[in-house]
Amino acid sequence: MAHQAIPVTPIPALRGAYDNYVWLFPTGEGQVAAVDPGEAGPVLAHLKRENLMLTHILITHHHADHTGGVEEIQRSTGAYTIGSVHDRHRLPVLDRMVDDGDTIQIGPHTMEVMHTPGHTTGHVVYLLEDLLFCGDTLFSYGAGRLFEGTPTQMWKTMKRLRALPDQMRACPAHEYTLTNLTFCADLEPDNREIAELKRWAMGMMDRDEPTLPNLMEKEKRLNPFLRCDEPTMAALVGLEGVSPPDVLAEVRARRNQY
Repeated sequence: MAHQAIPVTPIPALRGAYDNYVWLFPTGEGQVAAVDPGEAGPVLAHLKRENLMLTHILITHHHADHTGGVEEIQRSTGAYTIGSVHDRHRLPVLDRMVDDGDTIQIGPHTMEVMHTPGHTTGHVVYLLEDLLFCGDTLFSYGAGRLFEGTPTQMWKTMKRLRALPDQMRACPAHEYTLTNLTFCADLEPDNREIAELKRWAMGMMDRDEPTLPNLMEKEKRLNPFLRCDEPTMAALVGLEGVSPPDVLAEVRARRNQY
């Protein structure tokens, strides 16, 4: 019998301010889990419209645009809430705290936890078969700002994510694809694939359709934050011969201007 990919549904939230996605995936018949509900209204409306029960909430990190809807959703659904042990003092809503290497059983699914410091020091991501719920650590063709972590921490995280299977579907928490591809196209103006993807992303935005999930195979090939140990990437930012964390810091500084 052929393997059936687990379906995921991106629920738009905080539109225009942060352009978040709250990812839903099934946990049983008529049941789902939510990842990073930064806003309650869109999630609760979807649950009611589709006649679904929310069983779990997964949180990648403590930022308000990922947690702002948690308490209201908890009150409405009683969902069991999981998040990083490193955020325990900032997330009193947690029913379970997890760390690197932990596994979580959610309905029929066994999920793995990876601690991915960089964007924040406590950030975790969740792996479920071919799904990667990566919060603000990895975006489509980009990565999160270094609000708490260091370039060295983020580069170590990037290398771990780069080692994941090519066919893994990355599910970031924001619709930043077009902006990231615009940056990539400016960084590599002769890259035809990036130019074509930018045109595709513009069309998706015009139709108000999500560009995600994205395959890790594409991320490994085109995402500059995953390529900071390539001599060509170092040359593109004028830092030939320097360490990958220093290249990452420069790429991040340039991306911050967009």
